[in-house]
Amino acid sequence: MSKSIFWVTFVTVFLAEIGDKTQLAAMMATAKSGEIWTVFLSASLALILATFLGVLAGAWLFKYIPPHMIKYIAGFAFIGVGIWVLLF
Repeated sequence: MSKSIFWVTFVTVFLAEIGDKTQLAAMMATAKSGEIWTVFLSASLALILATFLGVLAGAWLFKYIPPHMIKYIAGFAFIGVGIWVLLF
């Protein structure tokens, strides 16, 4: 395992997750239920599964699509999701 890739990925994902919808949803669930550990464990497992699916998709995509094209696709996907969130 590459330590540099580990830490770059860790810091990038950690910073990206601070204050995002996932964290807000976990805060709301905890505030409503008072079940700190249940919300923590379920949110953690959900994030692990979502990350696993992203890693699998990334591994598959890089076999068929050049890395520079994936940057454009990801950018358009983020814009699309942003527009969708604003409209709905």
